[in-house]
Amino acid sequence: MAESPKRVSRDDLEAKFRSFQGGIQSTVEGSKQTLMAGAAAGGFLLLLLVFLLGKRSGKKKTTLVEIRRV
Repeated sequence: MAESPKRVSRDDLEAKFRSFQGGIQSTVEGSKQTLMAGAAAGGFLLLLLVFLLGKRSGKKKTTLVEIRRV
C-alpha cells in the first residue's frame, strides 16, 4: 500500500519561513556595516574630489581687474 502524503500544516510553513528569514537576516546584518563604511568613505572621497576640482577651476578663471586713471 502506498502511503498518503503528509499534510503540511501552517506551523510547518511558519517554522520553515522563519528559519529561512533568520539566515538571510544574519547575512544582511553582517554586510550592512561594511556597506555603510564603504558608502561613507566613497562619499568623503567624492566630496574631496569635487572640492579640489572646484578650487582648481576657480584659480583658472580668476579675473584681474586693472584700473587706470586718465
